[in-house]
Amino acid sequence: RGENSFPLIIQNLHRYFLYLAVAFLFILAYDGYTAMWFENPETGETTFGIGVGTIVLILNPILLSAYTLGCHSMRHLIGGFQNTFSNTPVRTKAYDCASCLNRRHMNWAWTSLVWVAFSDVYVRMCSMGIWTDFRII
Repeated sequence: RGENSFPLIIQNLHRYFLYLAVAFLFILAYDGYTAMWFENPETGETTFGIGVGTIVLILNPILLSAYTLGCHSMRHLIGGFQNTFSNTPVRTKAYDCASCLNRRHMNWAWTSLVWVAFSDVYVRMCSMGIWTDFRII
C-alpha cells in the first residue's frame, strides 16, 4: 500500500457511508408513508390523507435519493467493474440513470441539504404547536 493508501481508505469510507445512506433512504421513505395515515382521536380510526407535512416528508427522501443515487460511488457499484455494458441492458440503464443524476450532483446536494433542514424545522414547529399542519385531502 505505501504512501498512496490514504486515497484508497477515503474512497472505501465513501462507499461504506453510501450503503448507510441508502438504508436511511428507506427509513425516510417509511416516515413519508406513515405521514399519509391520520388517526381520528375520537374514534381511533386510521384514514388515508395528505397534508402539507406529508408532502414535506415525501420530498425529503426523493431529494436525498437523487443526491445519493447520483454519487460516483453508486456509479462504481453499478458498473465500475464491467468492461462492457452490451451484455447487461438493465445495468446499462441503471448506470445511465446514475450518470444523469451525477451531472447535477452538487445541485442535488444543496437542494437536499436545505430541504432536510426545512423538514426538521417543519416537524419541530408542528410538534410544538407553533405551526399547523394543514390537511389537503
